[in-house]
Amino acid sequence: MNKAELIEAIANDTGVTKKLAGEMVDSFIYEVTKALKKGQEVRLVGFGTFKVVKRKARMGVNPQTGAKMKIPARKVPKFVPGKELKKSV
Repeated sequence: MNKAELIEAIANDTGVTKKLAGEMVDSFIYEVTKALKKGQEVRLVGFGTFKVVKRKARMGVNPQTGAKMKIPARKVPKFVPGKELKKSV
């Protein structure tokens, strides 16, 4: 399912227009992104948790040249599915 299909499904489920459903999806994405930038977790009970984790610096290999290169440490977003989501899949 892509974003357009999600918007259409929400519009059909809730009886709102596709435009309003699109604004709701965009707002959800914006608010989750804003919270993650602040270092906060977003917990949706039964669905899952969005959070930021730190990756350590490590050595990698350039696949084209085979040369070793250092990959710097960085923060990455992570989604951990909740118990109910795991059960339903």
